Amino acid sequence: MLKPIRWKTFPLDFLRIQIGFALYGLSISLMIKGNLGTGAWAVLDVALSKIFEISVGRMTMITGFVVLVAALLMREKVGWGTLGNILSIGPWLDLFSRFIPNAEGNLPMQFAMLLGSVFLMGNASAIYIGVDAGAGPRDSMMLAINRVFGVSVRVARTAIELTVIFVGWLLGGPAGIGTAVFALLIGPAVQWGFKVFRVEPHKEEEGSRL
Repeated sequence: MLKPIRWKTFPLDFLRIQIGFALYGLSISLMIKGNLGTGAWAVLDVALSKIFEISVGRMTMITGFVVLVAALLMREKVGWGTLGNILSIGPWLDLFSRFIPNAEGNLPMQFAMLLGSVFLMGNASAIYIGVDAGAGPRDSMMLAINRVFGVSVRVARTAIELTVIFVGWLLGGPAGIGTAVFALLIGPAVQWGFKVFRVEPHKEEEGSRL
């Protein structure tokens, strides 16, 4: 199911969505460089990147395509922004990772990077979902579960995060205390971002609740 392109607002929409993608890539880089354990998808992507010997950014692109297929099977609407998410966040992640130093042995800084990454990702999700050009593949899955099963965004997101953490950990990903903190806080952070930016996914569909 494809969302139509609004050509009149496309230039501004493209700028807004790229800001969201850049913030998302920055948030992932902060998690990885914080060395307290990454967020769920980064646990999986870092593990797979080591197995296949490619950059983490490139791995996020590959897993993004796989998750997109799953969301499409649940009949979630996608658009040009969904493909843009897959193609943009990985390069942003690799770019920021070149400049952000590793934080080791400095717990205050590490926790600041962790909490900052949660805050950034929650707002980044709201920014690009708010463009209504189609959510990213992972957020499309979250919204599909929200719509199909009638659970809240926080429940859908947290369930996905915990499942991915387990798989990533089995593959040797960098799970740690930061992973648990991120998994518990990202759902509320995304929902808070939705409220701040007044994002209402599926607002015209009955049974959808934030």
